[in-house]
Amino acid sequence: MTNWKPLAGPIVTAVVALSTALATVAGPVVAAAGPTRRATYSNAVSESFADTFADPSIIQAKDGWWYAYSTADPLRSGDDPGIMHIARTKDFASWEYQGTVFNAENRPSWATATSGLWAPDVRYIDGRYVLYFTVTDTTLNPGDDSAIGVATSDSPVGPWTPTDKPVVPPRPAPGGGFLWTFDPAGFTDVDGNRYLYFGSYFGGLWATRVSADGLTATGRATQVAIDNRYEGSYVVRHGGWYYLMGSSANCCAGPTTGYSVFSGRSRSPLGPFVDADGIPLLASAVGGTVMLTQNGNRWIGAGHHAIATDNAGRDFIVYHALDRHQPWLNEPFGINRRPMLMDRIDWVDGWPRTRAGAGPSDSPQPTPVTGSGLGITAANPAAGGFRGLTAGPADPQAGHTALVHGSARTRSDAPGHQVRVRLDVQGSQPLRVTLGSKSRRVRVTLDPQRGRLEVTTAKGRSARSESTALRGSSWRTLLVEVHGSRILAQVSESDLGDPMAEVRLRARGFSLAEGPVRLSSRRVLVDNFSVRKPAREASRLVSVPRAGELLDADEFSGPLSSAWSWVREDTSATVSNGRLHWPLTSTDLVGASNNAGVLLHDTPDGTWIAQTKVTLDLGENTVRNFQQAGLIAYRNDSDFARLSSVAIWNTRQTEFGRELVAASDGRTIYGGAVVGTPAPTVWLRLAHTRNAAGEHLYRAATSRDGSSWTWGAVWTFDAGTAPRIGLVAHGGADPAATAEFDYLRFYASSWPGRSR
Repeated sequence: MTNWKPLAGPIVTAVVALSTALATVAGPVVAAAGPTRRATYSNAVSESFADTFADPSIIQAKDGWWYAYSTADPLRSGDDPGIMHIARTKDFASWEYQGTVFNAENRPSWATATSGLWAPDVRYIDGRYVLYFTVTDTTLNPGDDSAIGVATSDSPVGPWTPTDKPVVPPRPAPGGGFLWTFDPAGFTDVDGNRYLYFGSYFGGLWATRVSADGLTATGRATQVAIDNRYEGSYVVRHGGWYYLMGSSANCCAGPTTGYSVFSGRSRSPLGPFVDADGIPLLASAVGGTVMLTQNGNRWIGAGHHAIATDNAGRDFIVYHALDRHQPWLNEPFGINRRPMLMDRIDWVDGWPRTRAGAGPSDSPQPTPVTGSGLGITAANPAAGGFRGLTAGPADPQAGHTALVHGSARTRSDAPGHQVRVRLDVQGSQPLRVTLGSKSRRVRVTLDPQRGRLEVTTAKGRSARSESTALRGSSWRTLLVEVHGSRILAQVSESDLGDPMAEVRLRARGFSLAEGPVRLSSRRVLVDNFSVRKPAREASRLVSVPRAGELLDADEFSGPLSSAWSWVREDTSATVSNGRLHWPLTSTDLVGASNNAGVLLHDTPDGTWIAQTKVTLDLGENTVRNFQQAGLIAYRNDSDFARLSSVAIWNTRQTEFGRELVAASDGRTIYGGAVVGTPAPTVWLRLAHTRNAAGEHLYRAATSRDGSSWTWGAVWTFDAGTAPRIGLVAHGGADPAATAEFDYLRFYASSWPGRSR
């Protein structure tokens, strides 16, 4: 996770062309006429070894492999669920299954025999791997008393040794039972303090300090996101901000799963976290900037993620999703089929967006950049590309190492102006890394003896320096990035957006010269050494539907026209003073209820946007389940998509819910996605188009002011159906509330940004 946004540029799907010395990429390539092209991967990346690899966590281990870990589920239909799974890759184009984290012999002693072991999160802490995980039921209390467990290993594949008690024990809930203590995520801050994030809908998201070894919670926990909204927390530091990311809605509703990922940021790892609109994640009308949501292709329910950074500095989101055409395992039936996916992240205006807002990919994508340029063998730097670098001793964790004893330099020059150098370092002696030439250079000194990380830029006789405290021992990752006059140096253990030391320096007028990468030390070991030109990221989000010519409208200036029709007419709904007034009643459309009124309007052909403005004051913090009002795409009572401003327990949300009859077994299923933050008055849009298969696609958007829109998830309807657009208002009459609609309008539109 890098802290500098590369130069603005158009959306690209590959790293910009590099100098000849940097153009060769380690790993498989695809044959092509002309220049060599990057290898590609296609989602789901776990397809070769698993149909289900949910709640993935990922880390680049000291042996150079990337290791991914998943929840305990059967990998394929009919398989044993295992007790959390492990797979690895060198190039992200091919994967190898590595077995399970636990078995009957080393399963945590305090987990009940029927407890689920879910949602692993892996870190490298003080020379060993630390794996956090959810235990859904412990032996410590009667009832479902979830907790966070932790295990350690010298190897990323184990054997893993769990501690004899939870790192976060079960937490009693007010009124009885236990709060959901799920989905851990570790984080190390630049001051060396360690944190653990955890929680779920029942209780919210929390953060606690943990001990230096990561195994014991210390102090009081701090709530960082409101309950009934987020789970699957993950935190990174980027550009001096702390980003809390969380998944929202139902993870596991088969073909109606609308799971999505949102983010907020703070200047402190303990918050308060706010979204791009400044809305807190702790607010009743809860905030969250869309990071990943479904786009209408095969993938739905995209969420519960981790972040990986490639050698060009490009961040990738690793997550699970469901294929809407095959959402369940066949045996045992009912387990959601959630393979592992991966897509690039673009940091646009300071916010992480999956493929610049395009969402999950279902076509070939360039693999993350692995290996190194300059002829360096990243996993064995002494094998080539350097002068003066010799083979070091084989390391139990890293394997091949290179020894810096005196001075060494690359045989080829690294590019000037922009460059990214990453290496793992072990040893107690200082290491100096120098880039550029004598006239324009950057020197980074990692000095364990003085406990300092120092960055110095030199332009002729002019020099600038900045430094910070350096902590830790054993293997550490040193990252150096130069983007023109901006220089970043980070030291981390896990290299997961959690630097334990960071220096950012801005040297105005400075530009790095081309030159070799020089290393000097009395004696340190280095490994996983890469030199790359940084990736270019998108500077803008992909285009979204825009309203054009007005096609049709009802401004409620008189009685309802013949374009309207009712399903179960609600005689309490009236039109006056330019508004449709619709008192809420204790009715619903979900499941077997089907007693709520639906007011439908004739629908244009082609591609268009339906828009309404609705006022419904749901208050704050109080429980008003499930009062709501909004738009609906309606085929029948068991086949609809409803976009409404809704009270869900103590929160206020805009939910884009989907109900349908499952093709597999005829069950009626409801699930939903969350879009933007509601307000007492909210503007809602449904954009409609058809895909090549003739399916209807509806994309939801919400606004708090009628001009700035948040676009969210897409739901599909089968080809050959004829959904209509309408209005709904229902969900409870206590306390009494009335929804007021100002209009229903249809605009001509296009459907841009449907990148695959």
